[in-house]
Amino acid sequence: MKKFFGIITSLTLFFSFQAGSAFAETPLSQAVNDGLGAPYKAAGTTKKGFDCSGYTSFVFSKFGIDLPHQSKSQAVLGTKVEKDQLRPGDLVYFNTDGRGISHVGVFVGDGKFYHSASNKGVTVSSLSEAYYAKRYVTANRILSDAQYHQLMTDK
Repeated sequence: MKKFFGIITSLTLFFSFQAGSAFAETPLSQAVNDGLGAPYKAAGTTKKGFDCSGYTSFVFSKFGIDLPHQSKSQAVLGTKVEKDQLRPGDLVYFNTDGRGISHVGVFVGDGKFYHSASNKGVTVSSLSEAYYAKRYVTANRILSDAQYHQLMTDK
């Protein structure tokens, strides 16, 4: 029953995100949506189960970009981005364990990010949710401007 409600919640988020966002129907949106609803699995890197950095690695691998499988290691790549300058495809990082960067997600616009949470699996959350707002650390841009424009073009 719990899995059923998780799937319904994921589908509701998916369709509300798709319908209300200019981010819909692009290669980047298809990549992040491909894992939506997958369960959480420690050290997971496939749709059978993801941890947070396994999910971000999965998304970026679709574009030939190899990310290390650890949020702290991903945080040192690319270019730092200020929170008010985030664009879809940027990675956002959080301190969820009190010891520095310990969680990562893919920003998708409209203040939202996709990530694999231990209690929900791959889901969509808002940077303004109290839990994440309090734990936000930094963000970085992995995609070049050319890659970004290519991945944001309607298919």
